[in-house]
Amino acid sequence: MVGNDLTARIGGTLALILAIDVAFALVVAALLEPWIGPLLASFGGRSYGLLAVLTLVCLLWIQLLYARRNLLAEADAHPVSAESHPDLDARITRLASLADMRVPAVAVADSDVPNSFAVGSPWSGTIVVSEGLLETLSDEELDAVLAHELVHLKNHDAAVMTLASFLPALVSDEYSILEDELPAGAKPVVLSAGAIVWFVLSSTFIDAPLVSASGLVQFVVATAVVVLVGGIALGLLATPVVFLSQSLSRQREFVADRDGARLVGDPGALVSALTTLDDVVTPPSEDARRRYDGLEGMCLLPYGFSSGDGDDESEDGFHVETRSHPPTEERIERLRELASTLERTAA
Repeated sequence: MVGNDLTARIGGTLALILAIDVAFALVVAALLEPWIGPLLASFGGRSYGLLAVLTLVCLLWIQLLYARRNLLAEADAHPVSAESHPDLDARITRLASLADMRVPAVAVADSDVPNSFAVGSPWSGTIVVSEGLLETLSDEELDAVLAHELVHLKNHDAAVMTLASFLPALVSDEYSILEDELPAGAKPVVLSAGAIVWFVLSSTFIDAPLVSASGLVQFVVATAVVVLVGGIALGLLATPVVFLSQSLSRQREFVADRDGARLVGDPGALVSALTTLDDVVTPPSEDARRRYDGLEGMCLLPYGFSSGDGDDESEDGFHVETRSHPPTEERIERLRELASTLERTAA
């Protein structure tokens, strides 16, 4: 009953987030329609609907593309094999077989801070663990943590949370194609070319010669309207998504705890692992939490792979926190309730 209720809450929360995402795509499509609509209409069909679909698909694709790459890069994790880490590989293979899923890739982060996370899908996922985790946990505790991460992969949690938080990510400017993909010095050229194309596209609705005072004024006003209205819509729609995403993140952690514990058949092992990790790691500082929506939000415990003692590289940036772990004490309490339920069922 509890499991069904949790699943229903997750489904309802995700549906609300996706509805808000669609609403933003419709707003963007309405703003772009005067500029691009005539071009798309020449291919047939209704330009507004096509624009809305293209907007949503492009934004979500960019979000997924950068999330996996950036998370692995931020963790400084390196793929390992059965030859270099035979015990870890054997554990993952055995647990994946129990979960009836494809064996994911495994990467190890060169960090003394014990933590883990999973990114990708059941078909192309990667589980990342730190050297500190491998050294800190017992065999049973390590199995429980790996099972937790496998459940995240099986449930597509990394992709779901990435998509669920794409509006706040736009507010934070979390992913930048121009910064990450272009060679040095190319950004001004691309921006200039884009501005020229944008200017030319405005000829579809400006009722004056483009290269004239009246045409330039109309172009500037139209561009300002797009930026202003789009920014207001993004801010208004992203606000509820932040709270919904945090709720969704907590719910999916509970599911991964529950199903991971069932996979190994011992909720106490994950309780022990969470207790051990909570005791050996100092909680991150307030500055470190400002980057929580990135790597930290994906990890077993919300402190990433750094101790939080160093300087925060993102100190001057603006970040919107979209992922929120439930308190460790609450996770442990729920796992103990699950253990009691399993014991009563077995009896």
